[in-house]
Amino acid sequence: MSPAASSEVAAAVADAHRREWAFVLAATVRVTGDIDTAEEAVQDAYASALSTWGPRGIPKNPGAWLTVAARRRALDMHRRAATERRALPKLLAPGDFGQGEPDRDGGVPDDRLRLIFTCSHPALAPEAQVALTLRLLCGLSTADVARAFLVPEPTMAARITRAKKKIAAARIPYRIPAASELRERLDGVLSVVYLVYTTGHTAPVGGSLMRRDLAERGHELARMLRVLLPDNGDIAGLLALILLTDARSAARLDEHREMVLMEHQDRSKWDQSAITEGLALLREALSLRPPSRFALLAAIAAVHDESTSWSGTDWQEIFGLYNLLLEKWPSPVVRLNRAIALGFAVGYAEGLAELDALGTEPMLARYPYLAAARADFLVRLGRFEEARGAFEEALILTENDTERRFLQARLSGLAG
Repeated sequence: MSPAASSEVAAAVADAHRREWAFVLAATVRVTGDIDTAEEAVQDAYASALSTWGPRGIPKNPGAWLTVAARRRALDMHRRAATERRALPKLLAPGDFGQGEPDRDGGVPDDRLRLIFTCSHPALAPEAQVALTLRLLCGLSTADVARAFLVPEPTMAARITRAKKKIAAARIPYRIPAASELRERLDGVLSVVYLVYTTGHTAPVGGSLMRRDLAERGHELARMLRVLLPDNGDIAGLLALILLTDARSAARLDEHREMVLMEHQDRSKWDQSAITEGLALLREALSLRPPSRFALLAAIAAVHDESTSWSGTDWQEIFGLYNLLLEKWPSPVVRLNRAIALGFAVGYAEGLAELDALGTEPMLARYPYLAAARADFLVRLGRFEEARGAFEEALILTENDTERRFLQARLSGLAG
């Protein structure tokens, strides 16, 4: 195979991994009844594609090819280990084993939602629910999931392994819950979808600011949940948040693919249809009391989206919304964003003092946005030497190449 053909195959397999991993794995779990076996079979299918697609040509439907290959591999693994298979706990009841095909037309329910609810089972710790779904449903590496959680990679690897073992030992079923338990199981699922989207909105590592495939997957899963529970205000709030945030995506990079802060974005590039849909969903979500954390986050995004300019942004309202959010969701990242809002609502010095107080927070010790926010306020206060140190700290912690170039440009600008 020529180098050009080999490169084309590698690109096709990489694209299929981004677009089809969730379909392929979820459909294979339906056959195997065992997550580890399914994951191994899917990985083998992708490896086989690298060697097969060159001589035979890239298939018209890569996802279908990979699904068939993974399921054949999984069944072969079961045949070769019949005795061991009988001893393993199964996710599916015997009558369900090997039945059905994945719904690839957007219908609900489908195998991906079954997999989300399996990974979001309350028997698992909340952080394990999100981590396992990112690993299995989205195909993120353990290192990428660890970065999303701000924890070391070995810690995340152990967390994912324990979660898989818990699913097998507890015989957690591969299904969407019955209506009687669906709503109480939903918060964990929403957390999963939210982190899938945010991990795609700003990739923790790599050459691109976004992982568009993950952002789209989070958006798609939120819409699926909306169809499944159309009257649920929490889902409406999450979908509103995704729409109102994603509406600004086209303005986040300039013509040279360099990052542009919201302060300097061309707001004519913002997607007004997404904003309109998001605002309608937000009104629905806020009509229910008390508002969910996703509704409050969407309300913050709406204040930005409805502002005609950066100087016209109602920072007092944003700060008030963060105060409400902090009561409902007292996380270090929420406190960080509240401190930034305080800086713009009250004064840069007050915001900087709040950011400095977060310096002892363990979960933010390697969080680059704390150092970057401090650097920005220090620049606005004219404290350039201190800003230089903060930018250098942010550069050490940042692993996204686009963000690194942006920080380096700001650091270089201080020399002038």
